[in-house]
Amino acid sequence: MTRSRILVCGLLLALSARPCFGTGPSSSEQRLRASIEADQPHAIALLERLVNQNSGSLNLPGVTAVGKMVRAELEPLGFDVQWIDMRATGRAGHLVATHKGNGRGKRILLIGHLDTVFEPDSPFQRFVRNGDTATGPGIGDDKGGVVIIVSALRAMHAAGTLRNADIKVVLTGDEESAGTPLEAARADLVAAGKWADVALEYEELIVDGGQDHATVARRGVADWELTTTGITGHSGSVFGNTLGYGANYELVRILDAFRRELPEPNLTFNVGLMVGGTPAMLEPGGARGSAAGKTNIIAERAVARGDLRAMTPEQEARARDRMQAIVAAHLPKTGASLVFDDAYPPMAPTEGNRALLAMLNQVNADFGLPAMKEWDPAKRGAADSSFVAADADVLAGLGAAGEHAHAEGETVDLASIPRQALRSAALIDRLARMPR
Repeated sequence: MTRSRILVCGLLLALSARPCFGTGPSSSEQRLRASIEADQPHAIALLERLVNQNSGSLNLPGVTAVGKMVRAELEPLGFDVQWIDMRATGRAGHLVATHKGNGRGKRILLIGHLDTVFEPDSPFQRFVRNGDTATGPGIGDDKGGVVIIVSALRAMHAAGTLRNADIKVVLTGDEESAGTPLEAARADLVAAGKWADVALEYEELIVDGGQDHATVARRGVADWELTTTGITGHSGSVFGNTLGYGANYELVRILDAFRRELPEPNLTFNVGLMVGGTPAMLEPGGARGSAAGKTNIIAERAVARGDLRAMTPEQEARARDRMQAIVAAHLPKTGASLVFDDAYPPMAPTEGNRALLAMLNQVNADFGLPAMKEWDPAKRGAADSSFVAADADVLAGLGAAGEHAHAEGETVDLASIPRQALRSAALIDRLARMPR
C-alpha cells in the first residue's frame, strides 16, 4: 500500500467523512477488548518482573536479561526473535522480533526500548504498587510501553487477527544512552524503518488536563562543541593590535550572536557548559571541565558545549550554516571552531503522521474512548522513532501514562495500560488489513 492511500483514508476520518472501517468495532475487535481486559493480571505481573530487573543502559547483563523476558513473551505468538549483539558499540544489544503475515497488508514497525536511566548503583530499584498507580525505575520509560506492545499482540493472537499481520518489533537496548558510533548503534532500527510502511512508538503517553495526546512530531537533537582561542598575555594589552580580544571574548561574542540571530519557531540552542582561561579544557565525555587564570591574564582558550533542536532537517541545516557563519567572523587575534556530534534526526509533522492520528481517533470513537490531540513537539525530547521518520509514517507516544520519568519516584497509571493496548491492537489490526 502506498502512503497516499493511508493519507486519503486518514484525511477522510479527520474530515468526518465516511469512515474507512465502519462506525463501531467489529466482532473481532470486540474480542480484542475482552482479551486485553482478561489479560491484565499477566500484563501487570510482566511489568513488575521487567521493572525489578535493573536494565540501566550501562548494565549490559541487565539489559540482556530484560530482552530474554520479552523474547519469552513474543516467541509463543509466532514471532522470530533475534538478539542483535551491540557490545562493539559499548552497549548490550537490541531485540528484533518479526512476524510474517500474508504479505498483503501494511508492514507495521513497533518501537520501544529495554534500557532505563537507572544504573545498578541507584537506590531506586523496585516495583511498588499502590492501587492503580505503580512506582519503579523505568516503569513508564519504557517498560510500560513494552508491556503495552506485548498486551496488544497477545490480544491479537487470542482474537485470531495476528496471523495475517506483518509486524516487526524493535526494542533498542541503548535509547537512554546510545552506543557509539551512532550510525552503527541505530543501523538495525533504520533498516526496520525502510522495511515498514508505518511505525508506532511506545514512549510515554502524554496526559494533560485529563486529555490524552499523541505525538506526530519530535524535534531532532545534535550536540555541539565550540572552541575559541586567543593570544595570552598581560591584560593591560587586551583589545590592542598585538594581543587582541582573547578566547573568552570570542566565546561570548559567538554565543550572544546565537541568541540574537538564530531564533525561529521550534528551534532551540542551549549552552550547557562553558570553561575559559589559561588553560581551559573539557574532560573526556564533555560533561565536566576545568580552567585556570588570573584577572590580569588574557584567556588563551575557551570551550562551550550545548545542543541544537530542530523540527525538520531543513531547519537544522539552516541553523548549522548560520552558526558556522557566526563562528567564522572572528574578533581580532582570535580563532574559533564549531563541531557537531552525531545527531538524532527530526521527526517532522507530516500529513502521513497526522493521517495515522486520524485513524487512531476513529478507533477511539468506535470504542467510546476520548479523542487524542496532537502534543506540542517542543515539549517532547528526541527518541528512536526519529530514525525511521524519513522512510515511514510515524505515530509516537503510545506508551503508558505516568509521571516523573528519569527521576526517583517514576510512576505509571496502571489503568492506562489496557486503554493504550486496546487502541494499539485495534489500530494495528486495521492497518494490517489495508492493502499495501
